[in-house]
Amino acid sequence: MATVATAGGAPAPAGPPAKRRSLMGTRPWVVALFLLPALVLLGALVVYPIGYTTWRSLYDAGGARFVGLENYGSVFSDDSTFTALKNTAIWVAVAPALATGLGLIFAVLTERVSWGTAFKLIVFMPMVISMLAAGIIFRLVYDADPSRGVANAVIVGVHDTFAASSAYPGAKPRPGGDITATAGGSYTTKSTAQPGTPVALPLIGIPAAKLPAGTQDAKTASGSGLTGTVWLDFAPGGGGKPGVVDQGEKALKGVQVQAVKGGKVVATAKSAADGTFSLPASAAGAQLRLPDSNFAQPYSGVDWLGPSLVTPAIIGSYIWMWAGFAMVLIAAGLAGVPRELMEAARVDGANEWQVFRKVTVPLLAPVLIVVLVTLMINVMKVFDLVYIIAPQPSQPAANVLALQLYVSSFGGGNNQGLGSAIGVILLLLVIPVMAFNIRRLRRERRR
Repeated sequence: MATVATAGGAPAPAGPPAKRRSLMGTRPWVVALFLLPALVLLGALVVYPIGYTTWRSLYDAGGARFVGLENYGSVFSDDSTFTALKNTAIWVAVAPALATGLGLIFAVLTERVSWGTAFKLIVFMPMVISMLAAGIIFRLVYDADPSRGVANAVIVGVHDTFAASSAYPGAKPRPGGDITATAGGSYTTKSTAQPGTPVALPLIGIPAAKLPAGTQDAKTASGSGLTGTVWLDFAPGGGGKPGVVDQGEKALKGVQVQAVKGGKVVATAKSAADGTFSLPASAAGAQLRLPDSNFAQPYSGVDWLGPSLVTPAIIGSYIWMWAGFAMVLIAAGLAGVPRELMEAARVDGANEWQVFRKVTVPLLAPVLIVVLVTLMINVMKVFDLVYIIAPQPSQPAANVLALQLYVSSFGGGNNQGLGSAIGVILLLLVIPVMAFNIRRLRRERRR
């Protein structure tokens, strides 16, 4: 036993060693006692599922036969799972970068305007909407019917402003008549036009109820010149003679008629309100052609949810939701940027673009990395938007790993071994991003 000297010089026995305490002055067993509930929950909700999923990925669909890494091989050999892996890579490469870039632009541009706060509030509002609700909204936005889909309504409106729509979409000549279909969707007469003999150009395929309001009754052309009539060869109530203008049959106004000789257009005319038209004498002996512009179907917009565009369309809806999140975080970081550095750069002759690129962005780099990493982790787990927005025919083309995990395990595949392998792969993809984020936080803490 160690001794210590007393005041009189006599040695005195030393007391028992002090009990070990933690840095905060708390005994280790007390710390462990307080951490035990959290550790139990962490083990039950995180560690055990990860371990069980990893173990389950090594067995077949039923869980009875050990297959090793066979399920992992299926992820890269099966077309559907490989498409999901490819689309997930596209999501990780595109969506976080675009959302962060838009958030940066919004944060910088709204910094100096008086209504910037209101604008930020509007941009951030989609964050309060659930993925389910956002998916339903954008399923309607991307609807192919311009009368319901906002995206196609805008595109069709712009298109029709600069390009005239066809006069009578879907119209066609009566079978067995003098008019036959020719290249490009046009219709041409077999016979040639001669002065004094009116040319009959009867058409069908147009519901009488869809004719423009105020359409007049058709009249048979007359006169010694080269004339003719374009009309809807349909008599209300039935009856009438095919190829002849009967009483009550409606004229087709504004139909373009071309006179063609030797493959070249020598004259053109448009039908009047009563369906009649007149061509110059130089058109004598020419065949009459009704170009396809008269009958083309109206422009209906873009097939947003088709196999080729469904993934970019869904990424667009994701950016609509998360650009506000990026903007708010970047705006908070921008508020802490020293304004003296920006003013000094302007005094030195830098323009606004140079100030933004050389001063603002480097100073915001830590915040931009936080936003980018957070969104990268988020898009690896995207499921709701793809499942709701993509229609069933296009869902295989829009597939992502999280959706494929669900489909393989519970959505008809009934292969929980393959689903578990996909889950493990998702975990392995997230780990490098999380490790990078943790290292960055530690570096910042040391500064």
